[in-house]
Amino acid sequence: MPDPVDFYFDFSSPYGYLAARKIDGIAAKYGRGVIWRPYLLGAAFKTTGQQPLLNIPLKGDYARRDLARTARREGAPFRLPEKFPFLSVAACRAFYWLSDRDSVLARALALALYDAAFAQGRDISGGEAVVGIAAGLGVDAGELTAALSDPGVKARLAAEVDAAIARGAFGSPYIVIDGEPFWGNDKLQEVEAWLKTGGW
Repeated sequence: MPDPVDFYFDFSSPYGYLAARKIDGIAAKYGRGVIWRPYLLGAAFKTTGQQPLLNIPLKGDYARRDLARTARREGAPFRLPEKFPFLSVAACRAFYWLSDRDSVLARALALALYDAAFAQGRDISGGEAVVGIAAGLGVDAGELTAALSDPGVKARLAAEVDAAIARGAFGSPYIVIDGEPFWGNDKLQEVEAWLKTGGW
């Protein structure tokens, strides 16, 4: 079996939301699995000197227009939450805790969190919101609430963030295929072409 595709993303990334709706289907067409790897863009920004795209003058206005336009083209419901950008620490911790127990359910949680944030415009920055969404998928609310403050879960996320940055991730989505990186939702056509041809 060929190696899986690595899909790095931040739950506070609307372009990550758009890519998350498609990445599994694209990879599956070419016999590839996908490893979902949420991380914290804020940590990467400390390395690159970047800041959240929508906070940048001129670029932010363009990005708002582009996001809405891209979502319409892709048929994706889209609504920016009022609190944006937002911290995604709780969402990431929940994902990794759940992934160690049920990777399929963790992926379903990731999609549900993204849907809540960018299809419904809800605030998912707090642990209570994350636990509520997870509970709707059958996750034990008490266990997850405890996990969000567990030192081992915190350490796991810190290690994943460090590993993502060491791998070169600086944006969301950031996709790696057999060592070849692709940054951005607009690169998914190239991602598919690379998977189809084996690269160029």
